[in-house]
Formats: sequence, C-alpha cells, structure tokens
Amino acid sequence: MTIEITNKSGELVPTESVRDLLQNSLVELKLNPECEVNLVFVDIEEMTELHIKWMDEGGPTDVLSFPMDMPAAENEAVTLGDIVIAPVVAAQQAVSAGHSIDHEIFILAAHGLLHILGYDHATADEEKVMFALQEDLVEKYQESA
Repeated sequence: MTIEITNKSGELVPTESVRDLLQNSLVELKLNPECEVNLVFVDIEEMTELHIKWMDEGGPTDVLSFPMDMPAAENEAVTLGDIVIAPVVAAQQAVSAGHSIDHEIFILAAHGLLHILGYDHATADEEKVMFALQEDLVEKYQESA
C-alpha cells in the first residue's frame, strides 16, 4: 500500500479507516491505486506554524495540502503529495457540524486529497464541485466499509 500515515498529534485518530478511505478515493478518481499519498496528523502548535509559513495566515487550520506530482499518463503511479490534518480542529468542527470526529477527519482527508489533485474552492462554482465530490468520496467509502 502506498498511503503513509503518521500521527504526531497525540490524539487518537482512525488511521486504518483513513487509509482505506484514501485508497478507495484513488480508485474512485480513476488514479493508479499505487500513487503515493502521505498524511500526517499534527497538534495545534505545528498546524499553526505550517499555516503561517505556507498560507501566511495566523492560527491553526483544519487541513493543509502540499501537491507534488500529477500523473502525466493515465494510470501512472506518482507521489501525489502530503496532507496535514489537525485532529483537535477537526473535533471542534465535528461538534459544530453535528457529526462524529471520524466523519470530519474523513471529510478533511478527502478534501486534502482533492486539493493535491488540483481542485480548489476559490469561487462558488469550484466550491460546489469540490465539496460535492469530497462528500461523494466519503459516502462511497462509508457504504463500502
């Protein structure tokens, strides 16, 4: 398997479920399932530092994505990039949204994956497409789990 997950957050996180979600998402998005994706769970302090350094925005955020390679040919196995999630922020958002922390982490993992594939939500139209696709990926994973 080519999905590397590291938990530096000090929180309990559903690593195996997230790995399965990302693997399923690669298949759903018609990417080579051997593409590499790295996911790191970090604490608030590290996420704040990353958010300031890479986005020039203060405070922590929920998820950051760092794209690397895009497949040049259909079904090419490449290193897609890194996803960084702050579980404490995810937990706060889950409470606000009225769903489980695991569900919020799944949404953030799918969101991060879509960002490293070039999706964005800078405009209302982009947001509609990206958010619908991330929800679809999570829903399809949860149906198959």
